[in-house]
Parts: sequence; structure tokens; C-alpha cells
Amino acid sequence: CHRRRCRGRSGIGVKGGTSPKGAVELLVPPRSEYLQLVRAIVGATAALEDGLHSGRVADLRLVASEAVANAIVAQGSILAADPILVRCELAGDRIVVEVTDHGPGFDLTAVPELPEVETPERLRHESGLGVSLMRRLSDAAEVESGPGGTLVRLVITVGNA
Repeated sequence: CHRRRCRGRSGIGVKGGTSPKGAVELLVPPRSEYLQLVRAIVGATAALEDGLHSGRVADLRLVASEAVANAIVAQGSILAADPILVRCELAGDRIVVEVTDHGPGFDLTAVPELPEVETPERLRHESGLGVSLMRRLSDAAEVESGPGGTLVRLVITVGNA
């Protein structure tokens, strides 16, 4: 379980994964000051993939940042100081980013769909955009959540414009 692996540790590491280029794992303190670092490292890792368009790298940076921001809020709600695990793997034809927190979990079915961008109702949504952005800007977004925390898995397929 990712949740158990990252308790009590912090730092940055590069691991040889199943892909030839491996994976980068970050153990990030649950503080918003680290969001820029997450964006930079996820973006730099994704940019190693030759076939990935720069716009898709920007999408991945944004959705990873949203997932980590949500993790920070979740952990803050219960005063959990454990680091958040951010894992970015170059896996052949795709890039996978996983964000694991130690928050209280949430019910994904309770997250409302956002109104279309062109509608006036959209102006009422200043927060709650993270999950919607993850769904729209990644090729796959999976969320596993329970009382021990949440795992968000985001996938960008290399070659998708």
C-alpha cells in the first residue's frame, strides 16, 4: 500500500520502474509552498518523453498540482502531517502520476459535475474544479478513496494531442 510506504519519510528519489526511463517519487510535506516544486518535477519528468506535446505536459502539471492541492486540504482537515506521495512514471506509451494522501477520504460520487464553461452558472464555482479538471485534461483519472486516505492516478497517453 502506498499509504504505508511513505509514512514518516520525506525526500525525492528516482527509482528504476517497469519503464526504461523509470519513475520519480516525491514525498512532499502537506503545505501549499511545495505545489510549485511538484509542478516543476512532474513537468520535467514528463518532458523527458520525446513524443509528448508541450501542451500535454502543461495539462499534466496542472492536474498533478490540483491532486496535490486537494491532498493538502484533505490532510489539513484532520491535521495529518504525513508527507504526500507523488509518483511520476514514464511507462512506455503513457505517463502515470499518482498522488497518495493520508486524509479522511471522500465520496467521489458526491463530487458534482461542473456546468459548461459558457453558462452563467459556471461563475458560481470558484472551488471544486480539481476533480473536473483531472477528468477533462487527462486521458484517464482514477480515484480510490477511503478512511485511510486517497490515491489519485492520472494518465496522459503519449501521442494524444
